[in-house]
This record gives sequence, structure tokens and C-alpha cells, in this order.
Amino acid sequence: MTETISYKLGAFEGPLDLLLHLIAKNKLNIYDIQISLLLDQYMEQIDRMREENLEIASEFLEMAARLVYIKTVSLLPKSEESEELKKELTGQLLEYQECRRIAALLAEHVSFDSFVREPGKLDVDQTYTREHLVKELTEAYYAAVGRGGRKLPPPAEAFSGIVEHKIVSVSSRVFHVLRTLRRGACSLNGLIESSRSRSELIATFLAVLELIRAERIFLEDNGSVTLNTERSAEHGDYAGTSSD
Repeated sequence: MTETISYKLGAFEGPLDLLLHLIAKNKLNIYDIQISLLLDQYMEQIDRMREENLEIASEFLEMAARLVYIKTVSLLPKSEESEELKKELTGQLLEYQECRRIAALLAEHVSFDSFVREPGKLDVDQTYTREHLVKELTEAYYAAVGRGGRKLPPPAEAFSGIVEHKIVSVSSRVFHVLRTLRRGACSLNGLIESSRSRSELIATFLAVLELIRAERIFLEDNGSVTLNTERSAEHGDYAGTSSD
């Protein structure tokens, strides 16, 4: 008749710890483990944990599956795999048993509370001891100066190129284009290239587009620009007007 084993789960750190307890209780030979007996008692404890609604760690269930597999393989005739699996399990149990023995010896002599030391006061030396090349220091200086300069407002000279430029209106260039075409057809490039500034160039180009849209002038495929005489007569052709 098998002796009923009662214990608290908290006393075991894992499945190997539980197996060593069962082997000791049943006085089994660790080098020749009776898997059937060990499995029955191991599963009995798993069921007891479930009845008490205890959280079963995955490693305990993994060991249960491992024991079931070893028992299944051992039922096969001339199964060498079962012997290998049992040897592997025995080696792990012996290794764990030795580690537990050494841990118990160390626990008698070593404790986390054995060595206590009050925190010492450290003298902080704030002296900068790193060495740098002259080139590195120069680059760091210019980088720092550049960051400081970006925070300042831009100088007045930065706006001189914008404020001093004459703003040319599109309407003034409309008069210019019509006056030029009264003297005869000319090329679009000629109208554009006659501009003396960027503002005048843009205004001239927009004036040409406006006149083409209003059908006051024609732009041929070869790039020549001619005056629409019929529309010019209707609008008076801006004769004699100059607003450059």
C-alpha cells in the first residue's frame, strides 16, 4: 500500500525538487528510477494542486508530460530510447541534488546580512581631465558661436537686396508690350530678354500671358508675338501711353 504524501507546494522550488522528495519518501534508487510509481505519485500531487485551485507552474506540467512519455516508451519491446531518457533524467536529478547540498552548506556560512557597511562619503573632483586636439576645440568654439548667432535677429543688410529692388507692376509691362508690338512683331524671347531685373522679367511674362488670354496679341508656333489689330482697334491700343 502506497503511503500518502502530504506537503505544502511552497516547500518545493520546482519539479526536480518534488521528484527528489518522492524518491526519498519511497526509498527509490535514483540510478534506477521506477517511472510508473514516480509518475502516479507525481500526478496525484498535480491533481491535488488543481483541487485546491493553486496556480500550477508550466515547468511542473512539462515534467508530468515528460514522465508520461518515458513511461509510454518503456512499454515498447526492446526500447533503448526509454533507457536514454531515464539516464538523462537521473543526471539532472543528481546535478540538482548536488547543487542543493552545496547551497545548504553555503547558507550556513554566508548571509546577505553578514556584511554591512555604512555608505562612505566620496570627494567629488570636478576638474576636467580630458585632452583635446586644437582642431577639436576650434570646431567646438565655432559651433557654439554659430548656435548663439542663430538666436540673434538678422542684420539690416540681409534685407537690403529685397527692399531696394524696384517692384514692377504687370499693368506697366502690358503697356510696354503693346507699345513694342505697335512697331512690329517681335519674338517672345526678345520681350523677356529686354527685362533689366528679375521683377521686370516676371512682370513682362505675366503681361504676355494676360494679353494672350484677352486675345490682344498672338503667340505663333515659331515664338513670334504679333498684335491683334482688330482687338487693338476696339481698345484704342493704348496709343501713345507709356508707364515704364
